[in-house]
Amino acid sequence: MNTLHDLRASQPRFQGLESGHRACQGCGQALAARLTLEAAGPNVALANATGCLEVFTTTWPDSAWRVPWLHSVFANAAAVAAGMEAALKMQGKDIKVLALAGDGGTFDIGFQALSGMLERGHNVLFVCYDNEAYMNTGVQRSSSTPHAAATTTSPAGIARMGKRHLKKDILSIIAAHHIPYAATASVAYAADLRKKVRRALQVDGPSFLQIHSPCPLGWGHGSELSVEVARLAVQTGLFPLIELELGALVGAMPIREIHPVTDYLKLQGRFKHLFADDARAREELAHLQALADHNIEVYGLQGKAPDTLDSEGADSVRRGGLRSA
Repeated sequence: MNTLHDLRASQPRFQGLESGHRACQGCGQALAARLTLEAAGPNVALANATGCLEVFTTTWPDSAWRVPWLHSVFANAAAVAAGMEAALKMQGKDIKVLALAGDGGTFDIGFQALSGMLERGHNVLFVCYDNEAYMNTGVQRSSSTPHAAATTTSPAGIARMGKRHLKKDILSIIAAHHIPYAATASVAYAADLRKKVRRALQVDGPSFLQIHSPCPLGWGHGSELSVEVARLAVQTGLFPLIELELGALVGAMPIREIHPVTDYLKLQGRFKHLFADDARAREELAHLQALADHNIEVYGLQGKAPDTLDSEGADSVRRGGLRSA
């Protein structure tokens, strides 16, 4: 009798991103892109903004992509994808277009083009690989960098304890465009990520997916810890996994066992200053815990056993197939 491993091996997934690229060991962005393409399948075309993903997958003369791929500049992946979608539609070709960008090309430099694409209703899936800083150019802070994280442009020191601003709530801004589908995902929850990619590709119109993607180099953790770190971001409530349709919340992954934020933060060098015997450090830790607690309350992330789900929770689970983190 075939084992489960044998059965899985006999049904290989489509690999739109090949191995052998030049990503760092433990790169969350590489894992996120691989999972995205596995779920999307071969009938896609990609517009990829400048950034780590573009650099480590296409160092001349090689390419790790097995699907049509186009490099855009930092700021206009969404605009390029919109043009690709319009051209394919005019040609009568049923090919789904994906725009790929990091947080810099989504939250900051590329936001104007993204907002325009969403407002015009292009049938494009925009995927943000959120590693929370400008990693490709030297780990500078972005508007996605969490509060109190240390980067090369928000160092921890006498003046302040890392970045003093809050992480931009990009999904709420996306929700204000009332697009058919938007969601957050994590490389630590591969089945959930693939499900959300497939759901996004089913809608008629623009969709958006923000994938939390640890960067061992920029976050200061071991390359073997990427999935563990990503999982703790979800299990502390700092990165809730949610789904939106036309701007309304339709699903949230409950947390079976909620962890304190310190379990997540202590694994990362970018937060090591918060564990000094310092009143300011204790204050920032309390602030980050309050942010996580707020997410848990707002999105109803406190996990429930299946036999204690209320009718609204049961409907959410049935609709989205969500499992506890």
